[in-house]
Amino acid sequence: MASVLLRNGKLFDGVTKALRPGTDVLVVDGAIADVSDTPLKAPVGAIEVDVGGRTLLPGLIDAHVHVFAVNLVASRNESMPLTLMTARAVPRIRAMLDRGFTTVRDVGGGDVGIRDAVAQGYIPGPRLYVGGPAMTQTGGHGDHRRRTDDRYDIDHNSNAFVFFYRFADGPDEMRRVVRNELRKGADHIKVMASGGVGSPTDAIENIQFTREELEVAVFEAARRGKYVCAHTYTAEAIHHAVASGVRTVEHANFIDRKTADFVVEKGAYVVPTLVCYEETEKHGDRLGLSPYVMDKLRLVNRAGIEMLATCTDAGVKTGFGTDLMGEMEYAQSDEFAIRGRVQSPFDVLCSATSVNAEILQETGRLGVVAPGAHADLIVCDGDPTRDVALLADPHKNLRLIMKGGAFHKNELETRLA
Repeated sequence: MASVLLRNGKLFDGVTKALRPGTDVLVVDGAIADVSDTPLKAPVGAIEVDVGGRTLLPGLIDAHVHVFAVNLVASRNESMPLTLMTARAVPRIRAMLDRGFTTVRDVGGGDVGIRDAVAQGYIPGPRLYVGGPAMTQTGGHGDHRRRTDDRYDIDHNSNAFVFFYRFADGPDEMRRVVRNELRKGADHIKVMASGGVGSPTDAIENIQFTREELEVAVFEAARRGKYVCAHTYTAEAIHHAVASGVRTVEHANFIDRKTADFVVEKGAYVVPTLVCYEETEKHGDRLGLSPYVMDKLRLVNRAGIEMLATCTDAGVKTGFGTDLMGEMEYAQSDEFAIRGRVQSPFDVLCSATSVNAEILQETGRLGVVAPGAHADLIVCDGDPTRDVALLADPHKNLRLIMKGGAFHKNELETRLA
């Protein structure tokens, strides 16, 4: 792989509020070798790119995606073979990289096979961190069986509908299924710890899994150096999950200040996913969501902005997630504009870079522009540290996208040294 020297960027490094104009970044063997405020000498044969004073940032990270969620209405997956599901996921994955997301965390469905297919170059896309299927209790958010279906002996490789979850009722069963996903190479474990929007038989207010069940999942993950993320909505469910040792709380729309303070105390993270509610409320009826699901969706959407303000005021470390299903996935970058209604551009940028890197246990390797980090870089017209909504139009404003030292997109002046 050729070395690359990016010249004259206005650097946002992922952690420092002030931009560093006139910065050069040297990339060698897919990693950042040097970052300098004075001109660097290009190695012989290196590719030189003139950033032209534009903003140079770390590649973006989305910490809540479902790469295999190719249908908004989950029941439509029941007749879909896994091969078709995978084929339909491929353009979704590439489109994420087209938007400047060089890393994504899949929190339900994405497995080691799709992760490794991207890593080995068979599919263009962001580097993937995967948890395999989500853990659900009987009747929980992940249990989408028809009311007349009492089967537990499910072949989870039979279709795309049952691929996304595993039943875990009781501590012993939780231990078995978590150990099995870790055996297969999961980067984290996802649990459904409260009711949800898309599930047909549970209310948002439901608290799911016992304290002992969640603690078993946390214990088993920690033994392998991994962690647990939990789907939760209400303050009570969030407290229940975090008290059990869960590291990242997904959604959290009905959090209150007392619970937000508890999240801070325990060193946990919240990953809001606001764009999925706004976009799905616009189109969900037309795309076939049931009235029951749409009613839940409207309640959750109304609470989203207040949740973000509560977390920000309490000092909760908020990651950046989107959770877009099926036809909604095109709106991924709109999360930046929504976050900008409440948070400062700096806080939003950190959420999508260095904070998400912390969540992924990749501090210093992802989400920053610093020596030793992966050479995941984007160049943006304008200054997103002043107007973060610039990132909501990536096809117009992103002039360069680099992942691991390789160009995915480059519209800048380039020459050989």
